[in-house]
Formats: sequence, structure tokens, C-alpha cells
Amino acid sequence: MLYDEYMKATFNDKTIAEADKADLIYIEGNWYFPPSAVKQEFLEKSDTPYTCPWKGVCQYFDVVDGDKTAKDCAWSYPEPLKTAIEIVKNSSGKDFSNYVAFYQQVTVAE
Repeated sequence: MLYDEYMKATFNDKTIAEADKADLIYIEGNWYFPPSAVKQEFLEKSDTPYTCPWKGVCQYFDVVDGDKTAKDCAWSYPEPLKTAIEIVKNSSGKDFSNYVAFYQQVTVAE
């Protein structure tokens, strides 16, 4: 498979998400991977609550590989606010519902 600019997210030396950069969405300094690009076996839903004022209710995930855990290190917006979807669609052309982004414990790079 050929990629123009390939992005991947790694944790504990394992690839937990990978996709062509054109399939990702960049929001507020974070790369959001499409749900199909994320290996769900590395994510465990967290009970940590958060609501972004402009994106809506956030779902946090712990990133887990064996005995290594990065608490609340991934997040997504299962049902973002309609206004947020429109803002992101205007800049990227995509609906970011269920896309997943990662904090620094997960390395995201080309």
C-alpha cells in the first residue's frame, strides 16, 4: 500500500493507529485518526468526564499495552455538537465524530 504522507501513533513500541495523513483531521494542535485506523484493542474507555465548550462531550480512553497504561491518553467525540462538525467540515471537509486523538505519551509522527 502506498501513502503520500503516512502517519502513525505508537505506544510502548507498538503501532496503535496508522493512516494516510489525508485521512486525518488536524484540530487545535492534535491529529485525529479515523476510527477505522485505530486498533481498538489498545483502548479502554475511561470514566473521566469532560465537555469541550465548542466540540461537546468527550470520551476519554486509557491506552493499554500489557502492564503499561497511559491514563486518559486518547480521546474522541462520539457525538460532537452540530456547530463543531460544521466548523471542522468547513476546514477539512470531514465529520470528526469518533475520530481519535492522543496525548504526548503516544507518539504521533510521519
